[in-house]
Amino acid sequence: GWGERIRDKIAASKAKGMWMGGRVPLGYDVRDRKLEIVEGEAETVRHIFRRYAELGSVFDLREDLADCGIVTKRQVWSSGRVVGGIPFGRGPLYHLLQNQPYRGEISHKGTIHPGQHQAIVDRELWDRVQSMLAENRVERTVRIRAASPSLLAGIVHDEDGIPLTPTHANKKGRRYRYYVSLDLITGRKQVTADRAAGEPDVAVRHRSSARRIPATDLEAIVERRLTEFLGDAPAIDAIVAPRARDIEERRLLVERAGDLAETWPNHAPPEKIASLQRLVKTIIVTAESVDIALRADAVLALARIRAKHEAPHRGLGRRSNDDDDEIITLSVPATLKRVGMEMRHLVDAPEPRGARKPNRSLLRLVAHAQRFRDLLTKGDGRSVAELATECNVGPSYFARILRLGFLAPDITSAILDGRQPIELSAQKLSKMNLPKDWAKQRQVLGFSQSGIPR
Repeated sequence: GWGERIRDKIAASKAKGMWMGGRVPLGYDVRDRKLEIVEGEAETVRHIFRRYAELGSVFDLREDLADCGIVTKRQVWSSGRVVGGIPFGRGPLYHLLQNQPYRGEISHKGTIHPGQHQAIVDRELWDRVQSMLAENRVERTVRIRAASPSLLAGIVHDEDGIPLTPTHANKKGRRYRYYVSLDLITGRKQVTADRAAGEPDVAVRHRSSARRIPATDLEAIVERRLTEFLGDAPAIDAIVAPRARDIEERRLLVERAGDLAETWPNHAPPEKIASLQRLVKTIIVTAESVDIALRADAVLALARIRAKHEAPHRGLGRRSNDDDDEIITLSVPATLKRVGMEMRHLVDAPEPRGARKPNRSLLRLVAHAQRFRDLLTKGDGRSVAELATECNVGPSYFARILRLGFLAPDITSAILDGRQPIELSAQKLSKMNLPKDWAKQRQVLGFSQSGIPR
């Protein structure tokens, strides 16, 4: 039929390498059904490919392009509608990085044909980017979602006694875990159910003590305080002394509790969870502290298991009746700070081993700032506008980021090591008009509260 003939004609034309319509890729214009290079746009395409090859992440690439003011191709349709000219999203970037015309080719239903146009990206760079994209796809596919189990599930509550239940959010390809007051979750679910059923929304009561806390912060507080306690020989001896069979067992149990404290960071999550379930009666998170209630007899039992060189997770289920347990409460001062609409961070939380890495957006911002500063201080007489053009950014962005090249050295070092205040983001830093005085910089950026960690 007529439709089949049209499809065949399109297929035959594409087989000849002709452009048969659709959104014209950034870097090209169309003349006589042939793509012709627009050199300014083509250099932008090459820049995008090179930056992805350097960064290795579409998420980081998107932020990098947004920082530099690079946007999608702006086109005016025959209807007069203007499309494009907006910051790149993830989907358009994935499409751009795999778009065959940039290799001088035309694709039709999975078949690649040589195009009647020039390539923008050379074979070496194209192959490198395709290889990195493929590796990242495999990594995302095989990534273990539960690589960081929630250690405190079932034993942590807010100050009203409402359970804090594990939940998570995915952002920029990463999994962020939280402990959230149960009524915050069930309240939202009820509102969603009411909407689906056409019922009016039920007001959800927001308690001032309801919490939403990053899991790594809370777990780090609990693990650090617990290992401090287990390694405190006098404190453990006070528990062991009235319960030990003889002086030799008393000495051995204190020693084994210390061993457990020392080796705790090396234990697998299932072992940690089993030990915590047996040791901890409850954990209460308040606005000022984290209170950990431990079972004294469980401390003794765990030390005895260690003394027998048995795996800590064997036979450590919860007791069916622990009303007669002696409870030892360990209290840790930890101030909750509100960030954003509802998220609460434990500001005084210790840094879990290997958990906090340098913020890549901040690293990139500092790198840009130092590059801009170095160009300016070369002293070759070029204007800010000329330097901005060399860096492929706008003059206003160049001038704004240049100021960050004169941060106090210890602030820069803290950012490079990931030791900056947790609320300091690249977006926030890039928009701040910082004073020249280093002491005032520390104060404005939040380093003056407890000093810059060394």
